[in-house]
Amino acid sequence: MFVPGANAAMLRDCTLYGADSIMFDLEDAVSMKEKDTARMLVYSALKTFDYSSVETVVRINALDFGGVQDITAMVLGGIQVIRLPKTETAQDIKAVDAAITKVEKAYDIPVGRTHMMAAIESAAGVLNAREIAQASPRMIGIALGAEDYLTSQKTYRHEDGAELSFARNFILHAAREAGIAAIDTVYTDLDNEAGLIRETKLIKQLGFDGKSVINPRQIPVIHQIFAPTQKQVVKAQKIVAGLKEAEAKGAGVVSVNGQMVDKPVVERAQFTLELAKASNMETEVD
Repeated sequence: MFVPGANAAMLRDCTLYGADSIMFDLEDAVSMKEKDTARMLVYSALKTFDYSSVETVVRINALDFGGVQDITAMVLGGIQVIRLPKTETAQDIKAVDAAITKVEKAYDIPVGRTHMMAAIESAAGVLNAREIAQASPRMIGIALGAEDYLTSQKTYRHEDGAELSFARNFILHAAREAGIAAIDTVYTDLDNEAGLIRETKLIKQLGFDGKSVINPRQIPVIHQIFAPTQKQVVKAQKIVAGLKEAEAKGAGVVSVNGQMVDKPVVERAQFTLELAKASNMETEVD
């Protein structure tokens, strides 16, 4: 969930809404005259409030527009992930990596403690997504930023999302190749819950790991869609139990209800149980 860096009340209360990750925004959500204030507010919040229940991310400004100062404050504050906006090349990532490393070394912070994400928001960024995703060992994910991307494409959001199909699929494949997460763009029509449901079902079907939100009331809708069904959980439990039984017997194949189960099916079952656990569902395997 995006949290404006200049909103002190939201910095204090943002963990109450159930988001898996909080993204403090020092970029677009903050006016030019509030940049320094927002940076210090987020730094102070990181030092003051308990965010241990969620992942902490910050969207910094471009390096030549305050991003270096953002990085220094956020690394010293103990942020877990720094997200670079409008990423277009692997060199953009390497430059931020170098800036983070400089701060970590200067203040005796273990090098590599701070992770990175990249927001892909242009045609160039999409086409370079493979190189961006693999540009630094700090990288844990790449995310689509639809509004700027569609402006670069000279179009706008449509109900069926066709205009984002190529970008979504390319970014997803780049993330999977690199072994990192793929996060979908925000859904900005806050009063259109049906549209949010449709879009979230689509990106889950594609294989995305999650979706950014700009309003707390979107969170339970997305959580419900990403959570596996009870039927899927039960099936996954049987498959994993069958795997354990086969391993105990020294068997090379897994059989569930008299049917052979291959490796990809087992891996999907294990992922289903991980997702169920994250969704606070019962996942014990007998």
